Amino acid sequence: MKRIIAGLGFAASLACAAASPAQAQTAIGVSYQPSLYWALPFHYATVKGWWKDVGLTPNFSTFPAGAPQIAASAAKSWDVGGTGSVPAVLGAVRFNILTIGLTNDESKTNAMMVRGDKFDAIKADPKLLKGQKLLLTTNSTVDYAARKCLTKFGLQQADMQFVNLGQAQIITAVTSNNGDVAGVWAPNTYTLEERANAKYLCSGADADAIVPGALIVRADFAKERPDDVAKFLAVFLRGWSWAKANPAEARTLALEFYKQGGLEVTAKAMDQEFALRPTFGLDEQMKLMARASGASTVDGWFSEIGKFITEVGTIPSNPDAKSYLTDDFLKRVAADARLKAFATEFDKK
Repeated sequence: MKRIIAGLGFAASLACAAASPAQAQTAIGVSYQPSLYWALPFHYATVKGWWKDVGLTPNFSTFPAGAPQIAASAAKSWDVGGTGSVPAVLGAVRFNILTIGLTNDESKTNAMMVRGDKFDAIKADPKLLKGQKLLLTTNSTVDYAARKCLTKFGLQQADMQFVNLGQAQIITAVTSNNGDVAGVWAPNTYTLEERANAKYLCSGADADAIVPGALIVRADFAKERPDDVAKFLAVFLRGWSWAKANPAEARTLALEFYKQGGLEVTAKAMDQEFALRPTFGLDEQMKLMARASGASTVDGWFSEIGKFITEVGTIPSNPDAKSYLTDDFLKRVAADARLKAFATEFDKK
């Protein structure tokens, strides 16, 4: 109850402050990919008015995948956002992007899928994948997961023909009988299940590949406006805190959000999203990113991803995780009593 009162007090005090000319709303560029589960806190915050509560006005920009999203940072077209871990590492190397938190664990929802009429044979003998085309989006989390799956099957990456396509193109190809094996991320996985009777052959989790999503910020923006970065984090964390406490409404708004992004999924598919993708509150994030005893858990996850990107030749060498992973802004949220109460108001004690 004290936590709830504190959170309400924080929102009220911010609302009063916002009425003062000296406390005008501050614009912040927020980038993400539409119709993706991990972006839901942005939608929740907009519907509930939480951005205003912390004095921010978001200017949203959306991208079909992480690679073009990261590239757009060079023009400073956005300040903060969410993306996959693969583009986050790529962004660290090429565009000085920092990872400041986690959106979710999407290991189970980045997967290789096979058309229904081909599935049983390939499931029984994965060696049948040799020589076949694998439709996927390169330099992405599903690229990482798919390669780990091939290793699990005892196959070399050269055993399959990698065909680089956008996720929408992949769905079109598979549903029109122009592809049998695809690498997709949710909710596209559910779409292939429904439209092509496709089935999961192997997910990142099946291949022991942890696939975290990343909350990111341009390093120059982080230096110039650290307090606003902390507020952005608090809004995002509040989104998952609220969703866990209000599952029915969270799902209703999620279906609305996906539809706005041009993708309609079933209520069953949305239930899968919430069931298969763990999210992390403030305390959990800080624990995963803590380096008190050496490298953090998140350091290990991202180092594996950096290794993958290096091996496929996208970057020249695997960057030190400490050079781009930072928990400084999570600590700012935790150290500010009002901001922490706002971020964790709906957390279970």
